[in-house]
Amino acid sequence: MQHDEEMIAEAIQGDRLVLQQLLKAEKEKLYRMAYTYVKDEEEALEIFQQTVLQAIESVHQVKEPAYFSTWLTRICINKALAVLKKNKKLIVMEEVEERRVESDSVDIAQQLDVADALGLLPEKYKTALMLRFYQDFTVKQIAEVMNCPEGTVKTVIHRGLALLKKDLKGVYADERQRDFN
Repeated sequence: MQHDEEMIAEAIQGDRLVLQQLLKAEKEKLYRMAYTYVKDEEEALEIFQQTVLQAIESVHQVKEPAYFSTWLTRICINKALAVLKKNKKLIVMEEVEERRVESDSVDIAQQLDVADALGLLPEKYKTALMLRFYQDFTVKQIAEVMNCPEGTVKTVIHRGLALLKKDLKGVYADERQRDFN
């Protein structure tokens, strides 16, 4: 989400009300990002709160107002990864299966399949793909968040998509095979 650079500059200078407005505008995106990693509402809210707290404490460190949103996203991702490492949490697949059974819609099942496959990817692929396709970040913005060259981001996205395609192709090929039998 793009913000007025003057507002961001005011927040960097210490205007708490402006910072509050900026954080409010980013809350949905940050929560979704956290939830995508931890798959738990309470933990996602905790990560969001930690992200906001760190943003309040360190907004003065933002060097370039144009990268405010990228800076916030990086904090959120780092907090989510810290929670995953701390808990060594695995995604509870039974919950995903229950949701899939409850749903009559093929579209929702496909979305869950993509979410499952995305969750199984190594962190660098998952982060790059989520930022690109769920948050509509540019390759340049992803490179800043991941702290790597743009060419590396392009490679990671390409390889991540190939891994997703391979994982999903197996799921849907199995279903087609069952349909013919």
